[in-house]
Amino acid sequence: MKTKVLKIFAIIILLNFYACDTTKDSGQANNSVSPVGTAIKEYPASHPNKKISVEESEYDDFDISDKESPNFNTEEYDKITENEFLAVKQNPLSTFSIDVDNASYSNVRRMLNYGQMPDKGAVRIEEMINYFNYDYPDPSGKHPFSIYTETGTCPWNTNHKLVHIGIQGKKLNYNDLKPSNLVFLLDVSGSMSDKNKLPLLKKSLKLLLSELSQNDKISIVVYAGAAGLVLPPTNASEKEKIIAALDKSEAGGSTAGGAGIELAYKTAKEAFIKGGNNRVILATDGDFNIGTSSTSSLVDLIEEKRKDGIYLTILGFGTGNYKDGRMEQISNAGNGNYFYIDNFKEAEKVFVKEMRANMFTIAKDVKIQIEFNPAQVKAYRLIGYENRMLKKEDFNDDKKDAGELGAGHTVTALYEIVPASSDEKIGGNVDSLKYQKNSITDRAKNSNDIMTIKFRYKPPESDKSILITHILKSKYPLETTITEIENPSNNFLFSAAVAEFGMLLRDSKFKGNASYDNVLKLAKSSKGKDENGYRSEFIGLVETAKNLSK
Repeated sequence: MKTKVLKIFAIIILLNFYACDTTKDSGQANNSVSPVGTAIKEYPASHPNKKISVEESEYDDFDISDKESPNFNTEEYDKITENEFLAVKQNPLSTFSIDVDNASYSNVRRMLNYGQMPDKGAVRIEEMINYFNYDYPDPSGKHPFSIYTETGTCPWNTNHKLVHIGIQGKKLNYNDLKPSNLVFLLDVSGSMSDKNKLPLLKKSLKLLLSELSQNDKISIVVYAGAAGLVLPPTNASEKEKIIAALDKSEAGGSTAGGAGIELAYKTAKEAFIKGGNNRVILATDGDFNIGTSSTSSLVDLIEEKRKDGIYLTILGFGTGNYKDGRMEQISNAGNGNYFYIDNFKEAEKVFVKEMRANMFTIAKDVKIQIEFNPAQVKAYRLIGYENRMLKKEDFNDDKKDAGELGAGHTVTALYEIVPASSDEKIGGNVDSLKYQKNSITDRAKNSNDIMTIKFRYKPPESDKSILITHILKSKYPLETTITEIENPSNNFLFSAAVAEFGMLLRDSKFKGNASYDNVLKLAKSSKGKDENGYRSEFIGLVETAKNLSK
């Protein structure tokens, strides 16, 4: 009897084992179990806070918020440690790489449209600010960009000042565009089967095809369990052939991202156009799980490949298992930019309205270094750019990689500064130095310079950087007690509204008196022409976040 019971028990165990194994081999994504160390969240079953405008309704088939909500969320976001206030006497230099990515904004938008406050790690404030274009003057000299600066009272802490720095990239002559060699690297693994992933991806890339010329070349590499060349380099004029290759790509299998990257760069190198626009466009949810799959290994791989003069664009898709931190790190390593496509309207923005800015690089390794005048500024804090900070020595090191600037792109950075006359204490209690003194020079005391801004950039085909210097002067000494007569521009007010919104979403310890009502007031007063409705949409998102936060 005992032997019989043991046999029955063994059979039950075997049946359970084969049932589990069958599920694993079916090619379906298993979202019921979270990886170790990954937070599990439940998405709301409905989205009562979502508002759809008339313009958005035509894109509903691909709107992520219309997707059936997953039961579990294994999305991953890197932790962001916010920049602190630094005393100018001890830290006179602030150095960082520009960032033209804007994936954070569209990802945050997706979460809010789900009726869910975003993960703090998803909120990269500089990417939210740089999602929007600003009205900066066009370059007029020999350099491919202009520099714009403005100073005013900080909206969330009126005892502080806010410095707005903007860069405007030179626009291209559309009648004299260099030919493009584009390799579409498509993730067709099982995790890409949802309608807001591979189907939206295909429709997005078809938009890009309509913007290309007959001199451009297109290749398609796909990867799942293995990587393969679906379409060798083909003239963009052969649209039917390219679309047929896109349409036959189906989702299934595991994700060998490293193998796909290797093949895509090999294909791009073989079809390389000297003096042209050579670029790999990687479209994925970032869930690489076989082969070279660790983030550090993929970053090393991309850093090696960028030496061939091939740029990288990363397109993120989907929800539930999205790996944002990995995508951002790979993009930063690969002379590239990073977008998150949450709906068809965003695909239009990336591939039609701003295609040339996103796909044509006019300056690479663009770095900024600020030297603050201690007679004017006691302390400063760079808002955002935490993942783009550089050592002061990196500024003059041409071997140090930095961000790329696209044709017609704008880049914006904000500093919150504490005037020199402030009695506010910055940092901890540090003993006086024994062997050296840190004093303010007469030149600094007699100057109304707030800061000197230095830019370094390289032309796309050069490894030698070019230096530009711009001095920001104060109309009124920052320590003056006289009320300043300020007339801030829409550039200043709207960028401040976005920064304040980001700090609220992150529950930043530096948010001061920030509030959703104040963000709405700033944004509504500085909406401007808003031809594409992006700023109006932002105002709607702030209202949604305000309601969710109650």
